[in-house]
Amino acid sequence: MIKGQKVVCINDTFPDFVHTLYKQLPVKGDTYTIREVFLGREKMVRGGDSATVGLLLEELHNPPDPFYKGEQELGFSSERFAPLEEIPAEEEEDAAAGVLEGAWAN
Repeated sequence: MIKGQKVVCINDTFPDFVHTLYKQLPVKGDTYTIREVFLGREKMVRGGDSATVGLLLEELHNPPDPFYKGEQELGFSSERFAPLEEIPAEEEEDAAAGVLEGAWAN
């Protein structure tokens, strides 16, 4: 997932305490735009080098993370979202008109 990419929420089930920390939460089925991608701190793998990927979304804004000494905004796990498959407008028009070219003409 990258900055500017459109994603759709696939999991909007949050523990009760999250509702007290966040001002805005994503809704399952709604589309969002990635504002920032960051390394999450909550699930570091013991002895490993992997962690969760966190996202900030253009459409949602929340307060700073109270468990982090920096001013980083509370974000969301990337696992709650799936990339939205978008067809560029030009290709969509061609498909609607029945025009097939290049790799699309299989």
